[in-house]
Amino acid sequence: MERKSLVLILLLIQAFCLSSLAKDYYARDFGAKADGVTVNTRILQAAIDFVGRQGGGRLVLTPGKYVSGSLYLKSGVTLHLEDGATLLGSTNPFDYVMDPITGCTAFVFAVRQHDVAITGKGTINCRGYEVAQALVQMVHRGVFADPLGNDRVQENKRPMNINFRECRNVHIDGITLRDPASWNQTYDQCTHLLIENERADCKAYWNNDGLDIVDCDSVTVRNCSLDAADDAFCLKSHSQNYLCQNILIENCTGRSSANGVKFGTASRGGFRNVKIRNVTIYDTYRSAITFATVDGGIIDSIEVDGLRSYHTGNVIFLRQGRRYVKGNTPSMRNITIKNVYAEVPFDKPDAGYSYEGPIEDQPRNTSPCAIVGVPGFPIENVRLENIEIVYPGRGNAHFAYRGTTRKELAAIPEMEKAYPEFSQFKELPAWALYIRHAGNITLDNVKFTALAPDYRPALVCDDVKGLKLRHVSYEEPGAEGKKQEVFNDTKLLKVEE
Repeated sequence: MERKSLVLILLLIQAFCLSSLAKDYYARDFGAKADGVTVNTRILQAAIDFVGRQGGGRLVLTPGKYVSGSLYLKSGVTLHLEDGATLLGSTNPFDYVMDPITGCTAFVFAVRQHDVAITGKGTINCRGYEVAQALVQMVHRGVFADPLGNDRVQENKRPMNINFRECRNVHIDGITLRDPASWNQTYDQCTHLLIENERADCKAYWNNDGLDIVDCDSVTVRNCSLDAADDAFCLKSHSQNYLCQNILIENCTGRSSANGVKFGTASRGGFRNVKIRNVTIYDTYRSAITFATVDGGIIDSIEVDGLRSYHTGNVIFLRQGRRYVKGNTPSMRNITIKNVYAEVPFDKPDAGYSYEGPIEDQPRNTSPCAIVGVPGFPIENVRLENIEIVYPGRGNAHFAYRGTTRKELAAIPEMEKAYPEFSQFKELPAWALYIRHAGNITLDNVKFTALAPDYRPALVCDDVKGLKLRHVSYEEPGAEGKKQEVFNDTKLLKVEE
């Protein structure tokens, strides 16, 4: 993985060093006005097309506010935003295009292009809240259709900041992204993609994912900071014919009112050969890490090395299900998660943000990490190594109860077709780690701490075919003599204190 990533980075650096020698063209020379009022869509698109016809180069936006609707990048063109330059979205929804190939609406498109880039220290701001509210008003006036009928127009009809589809050699560097009306940035079936030094503040409206990588191959994301109303770093697989594969995410920070790093929920093809390194997740409502395959796809050969999670509702959630499998058999295997430090709060971790996660979804007692397959489809070959997680404890059987007898464990619903979230079971019977329908699971040098007493045991394993424990410890006030491990239908292969 590391060698492939290095080769990818070197190729991208070479490509973009060559492109940086291309000529600069200035948007103002085409008549664009940076006054924050004039709608420049036709001028900016004509400038992009012109640069493309010259064989490529940089279209430079100097400081100011350039209002525009949807734009399409062309092969060989770099959109460069200087420090102080803002590409500002029009607040008129009819200034945005729904692309017939992507099926989505966006501010900046690139469709079936190559050697495209967005660079600089400037900002792309779709003004998504204003656009979304304008859409709602148009629905009320009967000039825009809303099949959902709930004053939250469908995601694909609200503009993203960036939507690239079937592109190769893509470079996003240094920019700030703000306030999309839907997902912030989506790269779908792209190859050789480098995203670096990016900042995103995308919590203005519903569905504001920070970054969506869909069925892409050879991707590096590094030195990025994303603050999102929905999943921060999200890998998806929409097609059974593609995989999200050969991906490196490193030295990044994320905050989310959903998940920090998530695979899925769309998981038709799957995810393979992904490395996540030195990532910090904080103030996040759901899980720091969620790997989910519920649509028949695979998850294989994944490594998380270096995770810091603070004030996050859950730390690790691995879930295999059978939602839209269509004859395929989901599988999750060969997962390594190591060098983790995490602190789980007792309070709601995203409280105070404009679009918080729903209170009604939260379990009454704090949830443990969970590795949960389904009968006949176990999660296999998972290694948790050098991990320390601090929980608040305070689990109260009078508040909400899950028992650990064979009958009580069997009563926990399978929920094979449910949307995968750590909270879907509401209550789980462990305070630290719950494992069900899994095989060949290893815990090596793992420490779980509860800051206050909890009525539940720390570790509960149910239908686990092969469990290795090495240097696993549990600390809980007043728990001397308490049984912290419960094994039901579980084969212990090795235990070392």
